[in-house]
Amino acid sequence: MEYLVVKWLHILSSTLLFGTGLGSAFYMFFASLTRDARVVATVVRYVVIADYAFTTPTIIIQPLTGLYLIHLAGFPLTSKWIVVSFALYFLAGACWLPVVWMQIKMRDMAAAASANGTELPQRYWTFLRWWVALGIVAFCALVVVFYLMVAKPS
Repeated sequence: MEYLVVKWLHILSSTLLFGTGLGSAFYMFFASLTRDARVVATVVRYVVIADYAFTTPTIIIQPLTGLYLIHLAGFPLTSKWIVVSFALYFLAGACWLPVVWMQIKMRDMAAAASANGTELPQRYWTFLRWWVALGIVAFCALVVVFYLMVAKPS
């Protein structure tokens, strides 16, 4: 039973991680395209909250449950699919950290523009381009991790 509980937690947390990331990216990107500082300020504020409430805990839970599942199943840590999974997971995390920082800055820029009745500053759009690029890398890395997690190729 212990294995099933840990596996359930691992799958649930990966779903929350992936789903929150994809949903947040979708809404933030399309809210940004409206160029309406009020809309952007509101959406980006909630994206930052979602990262703290959902993404951050799942980022911690994923490797812990993954390592425990590896232990319970008796897989060697040197299995190629495990090594590649962790490398891609850390790549996604390396993309996520600057994205979180940018989101906070973008939230603040949008809130200021909304309060002042001005347009979003050019810096917002520069950050958005980097945010999208890093998000694509993280998304692709996690898609491959999902495949490796399910297929466990030898």
